[in-house]
Amino acid sequence: MKASFKPLQGTITALVTPFREGSVDLPALEKLVERQLEAGVDGLVPCGTTGEASALSMAEHRPVVSLVSKLARRKATVLAGAGVNSTAETLELVRINEDCGADALLIVTPYYNRPSQDGLYRHYETIAQATELPIVLYNIPARTGVTLSIETIKRLFDDFENIVAIKHATEDVMDAADLAAVCEIPILCGDDPLALPLMAQGAVGTISTLANLVPRAVKQMTDAMLAGDVATARAVHQRLYPTARALLSLETNPMPVKTALSLAGWCTEEFRLPLCELNAEQKKQLQELLANLELE
Repeated sequence: MKASFKPLQGTITALVTPFREGSVDLPALEKLVERQLEAGVDGLVPCGTTGEASALSMAEHRPVVSLVSKLARRKATVLAGAGVNSTAETLELVRINEDCGADALLIVTPYYNRPSQDGLYRHYETIAQATELPIVLYNIPARTGVTLSIETIKRLFDDFENIVAIKHATEDVMDAADLAAVCEIPILCGDDPLALPLMAQGAVGTISTLANLVPRAVKQMTDAMLAGDVATARAVHQRLYPTARALLSLETNPMPVKTALSLAGWCTEEFRLPLCELNAEQKKQLQELLANLELE
């Protein structure tokens, strides 16, 4: 992490956005955040992929980030999602996050329009020059249709002081190893099943969907890895792995994790189209996994 910014590491929870009767359920969100803070997580991501950010309006984005920032102040870092496929609209979200008190920005690669590597560089260049907040690059080609190349990542990290880390969600351990070999950018895992192997290769933490359900356990794993206690981390990882895998493979994230939270009584089982409820067989599989998982 660059010396002028607080390091981002450990367990950073990618929060769901609860809905009730079509609107953002702020009371439920508050309960979810308080639970995370009680577990001692290192950071929180409002309005990311798991938070159904692409289904939120600009007007809804503001109260979500404001509430999370207010609750988390001096307790956990708020890494607010601000990326869309338009650079101009991304800058609008950046300004909203600044106004709402976010500590840092998570900027996903622009989706659908599939820019070139030069276009990606200029997108992030424009954002980095428009804010003083630290920026975490977010590389998730399966969701966006575009990949940040290792060369572009290195160039951005070298050129801009406030580009401080990357959320690595390519589902490729070798890709993370290749990046770490040529660039000192801190890597945050973006795929829960790969958190332990990526940290074994030098990643400094995980931006976790699974932590919505078991924040203490995920933090135990990342704390152990950061302390060099691989045996403890491996034991926790192996216990959590079946659920971590299901949350990202049973159906599109965040459908499984929000369903699981609903089954546990933390929020409603409500999505915005085109996302929708799991089918009966998927719910049964999820219930079986949760029955063997100790929810804190």
